[in-house]
Amino acid sequence: MPASALTSRPGGKGANQAVAAARLGARTALIGRVGDDAHADTLLHSLHADGVDTTHVGRDARAATGTALVTVADSGENTIVVAAGANAHLDGSDIDAARHLLESASVVSLVLEIPLDTVIAAANAAADSARIVLNLSPVVDLPADVLALADPLVVNEHEARDVLHEHDVTAESGIDQATALCLLGARSAVVTLGANGAALADVDQAEHVPGLPTDVVDTTGAGDAFAATLAWRLSQGDTLPSATRWAVRVSAHTVGHAGAQASYPTRDQLRGATVSRK
Repeated sequence: MPASALTSRPGGKGANQAVAAARLGARTALIGRVGDDAHADTLLHSLHADGVDTTHVGRDARAATGTALVTVADSGENTIVVAAGANAHLDGSDIDAARHLLESASVVSLVLEIPLDTVIAAANAAADSARIVLNLSPVVDLPADVLALADPLVVNEHEARDVLHEHDVTAESGIDQATALCLLGARSAVVTLGANGAALADVDQAEHVPGLPTDVVDTTGAGDAFAATLAWRLSQGDTLPSATRWAVRVSAHTVGHAGAQASYPTRDQLRGATVSRK
């Protein structure tokens, strides 16, 4: 199938979330690894341009910088193939070196484009001092004690279905999925529903947050923008429903623009943004 264009842009789930949160006003740092190559220079330049602290983003000569091949259909939907590259070498020593950063954070957002053992180490290091937003993408089998730290666990509806299927649980609606994820052990859960918004649940409540109408250009990185916004608003003391409404709004802005990081709004842009449907 022929393509109409090929572009190269900075990305990666962790980097995307760091940039999205920083543009909204969060004081943000990233823990990760890049290769010793030109892609690393591009990624680090993008992070620095948005004020992300990259003190704990190490260069690793053993592997290339992580890369994703993203195809975007005319509908705006995407398919992504990821090569983790240097991030596959992120390990416990990196977490130990950044322990003071994790212990001083109000919210730590974790993604699964790094080894599971490293995710577990980071969650445990931050558990006593920070709220943990765990974006279970891609889906892996989490230990029960790590799942119990997720506040919230963030997944899309397809990922939620995969997680619940592994536990022989069937839940069709977003609210039912979010509630079931809490029953599995997460402190709270948010299930993103694309154009239909998101569903959330914790021990006290379950709620659907409607989507906002928008002309979809490119859904790449929208989930990262959602998780980043959620983490930012929770760090500001928002309730989970309020933070989720913010996240739905930012995601709606994001899918109306091409690319991932290039589509993320600043606070000023978000104030002036409108969304519409053809």
